[in-house]
Amino acid sequence: MLQNPKKPRYLSLLIIAIPLAIGLFTGCKKEDLDHHTSWTHYGGSPDQSRFFNAQEITKENVSELEVAWMFPTGDESPYFFSPIIVDTTMYLMGKNSSLIAVNVVTGKEIWIHANLNGITRRGINYWESKDKTDKRLLFTINNTLQAIDAVNGQSILNFGTNGYVDLREGLDRDPTSIRRMQAMMPGVLFDDLLILGSAPGESYFSPPGYVRAYNVVTGQHVWTFHTIPHPGEYGYETWPKDAYKYVGGVNVWSEISVDPERGIAYLPIGSPTYDYYGADRIGSNLFANSLVAINARTGERIWHYQTVHHDLWDYDLSPAPQLMTVEKDGKEIDAVAVATKHGFVFVFDRVTGEPVFPIEEKPFPKSEMPGEESWPTQPIPALPRFTKHEVTRDNLNPYFPDSIKQAWNKRLETSKSGLYLPPSDKYETVMMPGALGGSNYGNTAADPENGIMFILTQEHASLYRLNKVEPPKINLSDNELKRVKTMYATTCKTCHGEDMSGGVGPSLLNVGQHVIYDEFRSTVINGRGQMPGFVHVDEETLKALYRYLGGNPATFNFRRNTETKTPEGNVVASGGAKIKPDSVKRAPMSDYPEGVEHPEARYTTEYGLEWPGLAAPPWSSLLAYDLNNGTIKWSKPVGQDSLYVQGDQSKGAPGGVLRKGMVVTSTGIVFATAKGGKLYAFDAENGNILWEETLSHESNAQPSMYTINGKQYLVINATSNFAKDSYNHSKKEGALPKGYIVYALPDKK
Repeated sequence: MLQNPKKPRYLSLLIIAIPLAIGLFTGCKKEDLDHHTSWTHYGGSPDQSRFFNAQEITKENVSELEVAWMFPTGDESPYFFSPIIVDTTMYLMGKNSSLIAVNVVTGKEIWIHANLNGITRRGINYWESKDKTDKRLLFTINNTLQAIDAVNGQSILNFGTNGYVDLREGLDRDPTSIRRMQAMMPGVLFDDLLILGSAPGESYFSPPGYVRAYNVVTGQHVWTFHTIPHPGEYGYETWPKDAYKYVGGVNVWSEISVDPERGIAYLPIGSPTYDYYGADRIGSNLFANSLVAINARTGERIWHYQTVHHDLWDYDLSPAPQLMTVEKDGKEIDAVAVATKHGFVFVFDRVTGEPVFPIEEKPFPKSEMPGEESWPTQPIPALPRFTKHEVTRDNLNPYFPDSIKQAWNKRLETSKSGLYLPPSDKYETVMMPGALGGSNYGNTAADPENGIMFILTQEHASLYRLNKVEPPKINLSDNELKRVKTMYATTCKTCHGEDMSGGVGPSLLNVGQHVIYDEFRSTVINGRGQMPGFVHVDEETLKALYRYLGGNPATFNFRRNTETKTPEGNVVASGGAKIKPDSVKRAPMSDYPEGVEHPEARYTTEYGLEWPGLAAPPWSSLLAYDLNNGTIKWSKPVGQDSLYVQGDQSKGAPGGVLRKGMVVTSTGIVFATAKGGKLYAFDAENGNILWEETLSHESNAQPSMYTINGKQYLVINATSNFAKDSYNHSKKEGALPKGYIVYALPDKK
């Protein structure tokens, strides 16, 4: 399986001196390991398994769960935050983007660190010293890494420089030109290191997504893994010369998993820029779209496997790699498994990187775009896929009205659909699944000792058609105007009105004249107030929309601190460490460096996400994948909406598992959330529903679980708004306010 980077056609896996690698990983002491009995990490534990070991809630009594207490967020904002629990304290977010410490027994507020605008929205990290005298919360905010004292809520100002580390530094770009770097997810802890991914954007010339580790006490940068190799590093030859100077992305924007005992971190790495046209990055493009095992102490690569060569479909690895012990052919194997957006499961020996199940390189169509060289083969695992790979007349949504069916039948005559079809400027490609399809972030969990992986998946197509990028201008071309109007109609109109004059949301008339582009861009991507974020909007469409609203995106002004109203309660601090403004502000990189060979033309496409229910149901499902024998044990539809089948849950819901998550218990229960405010308890053995709840608000965060005084609790963040195609359960009599709902069994009498 050893491969030569100078022959990248067959490049998938590298295994370096395994005896030496094993010798590096003496690991933590056994008594220091997390045995899945706490929830001090985003995914429960460093392995991101979302597995919880407790015996109180069983298949027999789970239907008796009731609300033990709840903590209202105190505002109308949707929150995507996944609570963590340390001893008797829960850390959550609410009250105008404030970090709040709450007693887990009483639900009583302990302290508030207010106005953390720009904080990573999905979670934070907790670390404590061995003697427990130093307890701190680590998080990213406005492109910086900061720390707060977990006991009193105060910023730790001797962390980094004046309380923060600038994450824009050390990326082969001018730091003052970088607008976006922090990921929406928290990092992962190993010993006294915080390992961080990033979200540098998906446009031409976005910064590179290097993975970095920082000391949790000092903020000192310890190591960097160059996801786009530099000269002399392994994989450099899989790119054009000097590609690291202008290619961006190749980042871990989602969930890093760690094997604490061995000291190995597993990186699910994303796509390179530009996602859909790669004429300036000819080659297989390591380490894009790769599962990479690295030494968590040093950042050195141990092995890797590339799941997509020269990606043209935004098929980045986004779910957490799951660490499990599987029994195959009578042998126990410590394995790592990763599910993908395009419906495959790849399984490897956790230490050596050897595939546990066969993987075959198969040929696929060649790109017809000028200058493009799509990769001739792609790796296809022998395991059964869990999504469709094509949209045809025969599998079109049967619940469409006749007019839409006829329109799509005609549209399919001139478009192409199928796995790994390269995008084109001559016709539309209907990719199934697309950028949001299959399994995405938060959508995998595991029973690690029994070799079962649980996958939330959705059949969500993307529609692509490449268009040539024109020079920047204020006036919109016909194509740009069409893209903007399509985006506005499908994304903005419901809240901001047909004529942009407002409705549920504020008026957008000429908003570009009084809102700077950075602020506008941040609001669209990250959300604000009741407005959710739209992370998959590409840069060209954002700029066109800004011009459509009267603005000039060439105007550069980077805001890094904003203040909002201080909430009521025990506010101990506000705004985090104060960030020093840049003395010089430079516009983002917009062209190739001088002297670098590059193609003349650039092409982009919309994400084409407006048809989540394009194909026939089930649209969203939860399935149990038995990796001992490589079979799907069961699959059940999840989610509910009002769009096509009027609440029929047997079909699942279009877009039904995006931002959803799970908890797996040692008693054989899978708790899962899904669209429509659905909360399920499934029997892990056969998929039967043991308990079902309809929340008063949508949950767009990972559930958590904890035990205190022998009592087991399930925590659900129910703070998001229902979509226009969902029933609005917040209007029902007895509906709970937006907040964090804590379920438990009733006390015994």
